Amino acid sequence: MRKLLVVVVVLIVMFTIGSQDLAAQDSTGAFQVLKEKFIEGDWRFMSLVLVCLILGLAFAIERIITLNIATTNTDRLLNNIDAKLAEGDLEGAMEVAKSTPGPTASIMYEGLRNAKDGPEAVEKAIVSYGSVQMGLLEKGLIWISLFIAIAPMLGFMGTVIGMIQAFDRIQATSSLSPSVVAGGIKVALLTTVFGLIVAIILQIFYNYIVSKIDGIVNRMEDASIGLVDIMARNNVFKS
Repeated sequence: MRKLLVVVVVLIVMFTIGSQDLAAQDSTGAFQVLKEKFIEGDWRFMSLVLVCLILGLAFAIERIITLNIATTNTDRLLNNIDAKLAEGDLEGAMEVAKSTPGPTASIMYEGLRNAKDGPEAVEKAIVSYGSVQMGLLEKGLIWISLFIAIAPMLGFMGTVIGMIQAFDRIQATSSLSPSVVAGGIKVALLTTVFGLIVAIILQIFYNYIVSKIDGIVNRMEDASIGLVDIMARNNVFKS
């Protein structure tokens, strides 16, 4: 939670500083156009869409940082554990797993901790603790998917309200002049566009995170199988 708050604060500061720098460097360029369209799109809905973007990016960046930290060189870890078990040092192998960060090392530690109860106990511990680690890896994904769904919905809400405003103006003036309805239609289109852009950005991050988790899970499964083989080869279950 603390890491997430830090990421949110950093993103807000980056948006603020970045917007000031862009405004100072280019008062008539892309940033100014973006700012004008943001205001024209009705700031009440556009601000909500921006909040979805900031919070969604905060959860995504926090997950990416956590998953990068959780990525372990499983081959090196297995070799270190194999070397300790070859020496008959089960406690040393457990210490190697315990001192290595990441879910793979945690699962191996649980397997080694139950080594004296036989291979069935090791496999059961690996499966059980693997489910726990899987849940930890997927922590926060539900919030990213929520913001992916909410951002375009807020945009569509702005679209509906913009169209209602356009029809209200038609009713008030009894005229179908383009200038009467242009404002409401512009709000409708801009809120939809910004909501879809936010959803697309967050969807890219979401898919990257899911693929990262899948890679970690595959390495966890391979390492778990390798650990059981190493333990059997070094006669850990017979001790």
